[in-house]
Amino acid sequence: MRIFWCVVFCLIGIGRALADTPELIGQLKTEIDRKHEYDQAKQKRIDGLKRRLKTTPVGRTDARFDLCTQIYNEYKTYQYDSASVYIEKMEAMGDRYNDRAKQYYSKVQMAFILLSSGMFTETFDKLRGVDPRYLDDSARFDHYSILTRAYYDLAQYDNDKTYSPRYNALANRYIDSAIALTSPGSYDNTYLTGYKLMKNRQYARAEEIFKRQLQENKLTRHQYAIVASTLSDLYISTDRNQQSIDLLIQAAIADIQTSTKETVALFWLSQQLYKNGDSRNAYLFIQQAMADAEFYGARQRQFQISSLLPIVAAQELDASEKARMRFLLYTVATTLIAALVVVFSFLLYKQLKKVQAKEKEIEEKNEELEIINGKLQEDARIKEDYIGYFFNAISGYILKLEKLKHSIDTKLSIKKYDDIQITINKINIKKEREDLFYTFDHVFLKIFPNFITSFNALFAEKDQIWPKEHEVLTTDLRIFALMRLGITDTTAIANILEYSEKTIYVYKMRMKAKALIHGDEFDAKIMAIKAVDSAKERPQ
Repeated sequence: MRIFWCVVFCLIGIGRALADTPELIGQLKTEIDRKHEYDQAKQKRIDGLKRRLKTTPVGRTDARFDLCTQIYNEYKTYQYDSASVYIEKMEAMGDRYNDRAKQYYSKVQMAFILLSSGMFTETFDKLRGVDPRYLDDSARFDHYSILTRAYYDLAQYDNDKTYSPRYNALANRYIDSAIALTSPGSYDNTYLTGYKLMKNRQYARAEEIFKRQLQENKLTRHQYAIVASTLSDLYISTDRNQQSIDLLIQAAIADIQTSTKETVALFWLSQQLYKNGDSRNAYLFIQQAMADAEFYGARQRQFQISSLLPIVAAQELDASEKARMRFLLYTVATTLIAALVVVFSFLLYKQLKKVQAKEKEIEEKNEELEIINGKLQEDARIKEDYIGYFFNAISGYILKLEKLKHSIDTKLSIKKYDDIQITINKINIKKEREDLFYTFDHVFLKIFPNFITSFNALFAEKDQIWPKEHEVLTTDLRIFALMRLGITDTTAIANILEYSEKTIYVYKMRMKAKALIHGDEFDAKIMAIKAVDSAKERPQ
């Protein structure tokens, strides 16, 4: 198998047409979560090859050399240190039998991982000791391909008018030597021709070649990966950011699935997403890129990533802070509106404090962000529903007061004083309170439809409380519903339900005494009862 040079991308066959970027990003995140599975599978293959090497007699040099080569091929884009161990074994076999073909082949493979690790000087030192005449066509192809990559990379790294043209000229010479070893019309011949055109800024012709290769459907997955990732680099060079992102996402997915750690796909993807202002995904992916670079031992890649990582992290922190401030402003505004309903002002204030406390934790633990956001969305849902409910309730009471005032004014004007008392007597405070509780119960159960079932799960069957046919919530359930909304103060609950504090205390203690769990754990279970998804229909 030929070792093909710098870019170690591998794409899976997920379809030739590009999907929408958000969908591809979702696939990439899914694969990141499965990263350990792929690494385990690769390690299993490596362990199998090591067992075969261990049981192969020392005298079977060619067989042992071939097994070492296979193990090296597994490690070369996975882990630098382990790959170098097996290269050293291959070199030792060549030295022991003075087999120059094996010696030079081993040096070429060592040059590949040296270059992958970012060690240019060591790469050139290693290749200077290689006489291509002792290599077969495949090994010579590898030799020229590595030199091509090294000089192109060096030219790009220097990026000046003195050395870069010289390095590009050397790269062009070596790529011509590599092309000469290929068959016309073959994958290697076509790809290298396109790559040389791209490196020499003949983008239109190079793009045509790469697109035609992708459309032929004759490529292996690995070949498709190389062409697609190279085309993404061309798109970056020609400011076609979105097209490059889609290809890089697919390359990154393939890298994960093939346990490729020496890769630039995630790093380039992070750069492009950062330029697009998607700091959240850029930060996530650049952390993965750094983890891969550290695992492989790619020194140059670690340096490149470490120079960008603080910038992306700062932008992500700034975006999170702006989002937090927007949320705080919204919460303060809704709190001021809810202040019209004195009973719930304490609840909103308390929830705001909880939100603020949780928001501060984002600076210490990024992984807690989703949990905090979920809590904030639930709180916002409760506030939104109850503010809407109380706007309707207050509007209704204002309308009733307006009608009452108009009726009394009319009776006063015609001096029907006795009728005024009759009108006042028609006001049924008890009925109004019952209507208030009835509406509160319905709104609460729309937000927490599983509340009664979840609450009763905390009790033995004989102690469970189920509302009767004409009831929505019983007094016991209503007390703990208020607690689920965050109203834990006994005085506040007593004022809302118009009971004495002692009565509320007795209700609470009686229920807690019957519960299967007690103390703080009982309160935690009440607070853990979930609201419905915010995307579902809201109560009117």
